[in-house]
Formats: sequence, structure tokens, C-alpha cells
Amino acid sequence: MQKKHLLLAVLVTAVWGLNFPITKLGLSRIDPLLLTALRFTLAALPWVFFIRRPQVALGWIAAYGVIFGVVMWGLINFGISQGVPPGTAALLIQTSAFFTLGWGVLLFRESLSGLQTSGVLLAAVGLACVLFDSPAGESRTGLLLIMLSAMAWSLGNVLIKLSRVKEVFAFVVWASLFAPLPLFLLTWLQRGALPFVALADQAGAGVLLSLAFQVYGATHLCYWGWNLLLREYPLSRVAPLSLLIPVFGIVGSILILGIWPSPSGWVASALIFSALLLGSIPWRSLLSRPEY
Repeated sequence: MQKKHLLLAVLVTAVWGLNFPITKLGLSRIDPLLLTALRFTLAALPWVFFIRRPQVALGWIAAYGVIFGVVMWGLINFGISQGVPPGTAALLIQTSAFFTLGWGVLLFRESLSGLQTSGVLLAAVGLACVLFDSPAGESRTGLLLIMLSAMAWSLGNVLIKLSRVKEVFAFVVWASLFAPLPLFLLTWLQRGALPFVALADQAGAGVLLSLAFQVYGATHLCYWGWNLLLREYPLSRVAPLSLLIPVFGIVGSILILGIWPSPSGWVASALIFSALLLGSIPWRSLLSRPEY
């Protein structure tokens, strides 16, 4: 991977990691599905009137919008609102790396090296630490929702590959157009008019800052950067880099919310970060490089 793309990957994962505790600030006041709907409304409007539609079938755009807007982020926000700490959510969403690697092998005939396979197994042990030793009171339903959102993210990664989209920023903007209406409808079906009526009183400075970060940082910047990497490199090369997200998510939770991981959380983070180093760095080429 070129250095500029590696730096882009680090920036994207940092913003995505920080997005979890910053989203929590918004969820403390606004209904999770309504907050998600507002995020993708602002991600799409007014930009679709100024940015030309990407040259792919509308079905690909709509499918991606539903997958990453309604399913992925709707489930993440709902899971956090159910009691899953932001750092834990950032950690569990990384199961998408395992799903994505599997799709790469099944659909695109990509192969996994022995080190990548070992990295997947090591990261799985780290994620198991979270599942089997979650904090008291943490919602098991919320954990399941985060896991389902990870599956949705992996499907979104596959869709990017299959669509062969080249205008990645336009793709993100236009796909965002298909998420708000289902999310608004789900909000209404779940809680009626109450979240909409209370919105004006709840939208303070902290909520607006959280929403702006989600829209322009975690959606526009990150999905443009991530989808660009997926376009340029194999799924098996890009997916492991997402394991940096929980590192930034946990650090952000400590600095922003004052939420510290449990001892098992530190162990899980160390295991996952070790898995990233093991599975994504081309050790073979480094070790075989001639000395001068």
C-alpha cells in the first residue's frame, strides 16, 4: 500500500474511532434512529443537487444507502443507546473484518496468508473477551445489534467491490439519500411523534457538534477514504486496517467521556492490535529485503 493511502487509512480509522464517543454525546439526548436519520439527511442534502450521480446503477446506490445507513449505523446507534459503551461498540464492529475477509475469499477468490489467518484467530480471541466478560448491566441485546451491524458493514464492502464505482465521494453522498426515510419511518413506528416533537428542545450545542462530526467527518470524509481504499486494493488488504478503530475509540472514550475499559477490555484491545500487526504488515517482504 502506498504511503499516502496508508496515512489516509490511519486518518479514517482515527475519525471513525472518535466518532463512537462523540455519537454517544448526541445519543444522550436524541432517539438513536432519529439521530441516524438526521445524520444521513445532512450527508445527502443539499449535496445531491450539486454533485453528479456516480456512473453506476441506481440499485447499487440504493442498496448501499440502506445497508450502511439504515442497517449498519441504525443498529450501532441503537446498540449504544441500549447500554453498550462506545469503546466496546468500536471493538465489536471490527468483526466486520472477519466477515469481509471471508467474502473476499468466497466471492473474489482472494487468498489469505498464514499470518492473516493467525491474525484473524488472535483478534477473535480478543473479541471473545468482550463477549464473555461484558460490564454489569450492559445490554446483551445491544451487543447482538453491534455484531449484526458488523455483518452489514462487510456486505457494504462487498457491494463497493461489485459495483466498480469510481466516483467514491459522489457514491457516498447519493447513497445517503436512501437512508433517512426508512429511519424516520422506523422512529415513528417505534416511538410515535414524541422524538420529533422533543427535537427542538434537545438540539443543543453539544448535539449539533456531535451531528456535524458524524456527517462531515465520519460520513463524508471517512466513507470517501475507505471506499477509495476498497477500490484500489483487495478486500483482504484493506479490511484488517479497520482494527485500528477500537484503539482510537477506546482512547476517545477515556478522553471525552471518562469511560475506562475493564482489565479484560485492555487485554482484548491488546490482542486485537496485535492481530492487526500480525495480519496486515507484509512481514515476509520486510524480512527478505536485502541489506545495504
